[in-house]
Amino acid sequence: MGAPRAELTGKVAIVTGAARGIGYAIASRFAAEGAHVALSDIDVDGAGSAAESIVNQGGNAIGVGGDAGVAADVDRLIQTTLDRFARVDILVNNAGDVTTLRHFLDSDQDWWDRLVRTNLTSHYLCTRGVAGLMAAAGGGCVINVSSGGANRSHRGMVAYDATKGAIEAMTRSLALDLAPYGIRVNALVPGLIATNPAHLAPPARTLRDETVPLGRGGTPEDLAGPAVFLASDDAAYVTGACLVVDGGVLVQQRSPQVEVFGLDKFPRIPGSRFS
Repeated sequence: MGAPRAELTGKVAIVTGAARGIGYAIASRFAAEGAHVALSDIDVDGAGSAAESIVNQGGNAIGVGGDAGVAADVDRLIQTTLDRFARVDILVNNAGDVTTLRHFLDSDQDWWDRLVRTNLTSHYLCTRGVAGLMAAAGGGCVINVSSGGANRSHRGMVAYDATKGAIEAMTRSLALDLAPYGIRVNALVPGLIATNPAHLAPPARTLRDETVPLGRGGTPEDLAGPAVFLASDDAAYVTGACLVVDGGVLVQQRSPQVEVFGLDKFPRIPGSRFS
């Protein structure tokens, strides 16, 4: 782990869903920036291994297994963090289920309740658990993790998209409720982030990359820098914002594959992507 740039030196952060993917990338970057980090995940062994990896790179981290959608587990996560680091300055609500696909006509209440608990209730419980601590300390930062599904739609993901829309609404409301206490609440909005690119066959990877205006699919590390910004003093006047990190996917009316003015019509500039 390289020398910290002091963006978050001395801060204490909790990151949920941190055993791998976006959560781990953010936790690792926070540690590199000098933060003490508690990594939480329902995968108990994964949380421990992720924290150990950060420690082996020179960071300060602990792993805490538990379900962020269960109040008792959240209470234990927060108390464990306080026992080890004495405070909580930053919360990243990253825990969520992105894999459970089901057509609405094949749905049932168990499916709905499970996704709401995992994706939305977890954000509520963790934020409720730390907000009082942050207020008593004079301030803090909460970063929620949304999705393009909050404003656009996926097939077979009605419950997922509903939770992500709710997360963005909750981000705005929390920002208003907590601003007087010096607590900033913002959200990251990832798009087409491959947490394990090896799981994509080459044709699928090519199709995904062609859909992104910047020309490539995202990686978990693409979220780490924006998370550091939102957690740092550079964002001291930023609250209630949803920061989109998707390579430009959501701003386009049509995907490149069906665009009237296709990439084949773009000027060829020597040295550029279209040289």
